[in-house]
Amino acid sequence: MKVALIDYGAGNLRSVANALRALGVEPEIVANAGELDGATHLLLPGVGSFGDCMAQLEKRGLTDLIREWVSAGRPYLGICLGYQILFDASDESPGVSGLGLFRGRVRRFTESPGLKIPHMGWNSAMLARADLKNWLSLGEAPYFYFVHSYFPVPEDGAIIASRTAYGVDEFASAIEVGTVLACQFHPEKSQNAGLRLIGNFLGL
Repeated sequence: MKVALIDYGAGNLRSVANALRALGVEPEIVANAGELDGATHLLLPGVGSFGDCMAQLEKRGLTDLIREWVSAGRPYLGICLGYQILFDASDESPGVSGLGLFRGRVRRFTESPGLKIPHMGWNSAMLARADLKNWLSLGEAPYFYFVHSYFPVPEDGAIIASRTAYGVDEFASAIEVGTVLACQFHPEKSQNAGLRLIGNFLGL
């Protein structure tokens, strides 16, 4: 197994790499398409804005590579922006196209009195389906750590793995489609539940 961790200049690499090491896996940090030779699993953590993320991936020749990787059915784990960019577009960056691997748009939380945005802290991810191979031993509503103001709205509800409520919104906090696992929360900051999710993804 060779786990490639994409460095596009703004991702939260250190904590993700440390989580992988806690599982006994030493990741390969890759910054361009030419460094992915031999990789078996691809991880894309993300912080920052949707538009900046897409611009950096394009600059490094990684957008087409990720599209081809996912389309070929190879294991992909997207965290935060690594989840959001799988969709068509985002209200955060009007006019910027996402990877378009799944139909849907990323939108901002609905403003309501007393609601703090970004959504920050621990919240439950209520499982949406019974066939989720990456969620073994996690229970029906594990808690994970979130930091975000935007979330994807998939057009196809069948791809949703978990849902989370915040304010008046109930959003798709994760999707699982074949070998793709992508989540809005940060498993690398979510202690045992997060390590179990990553370990399940890697088949550990």
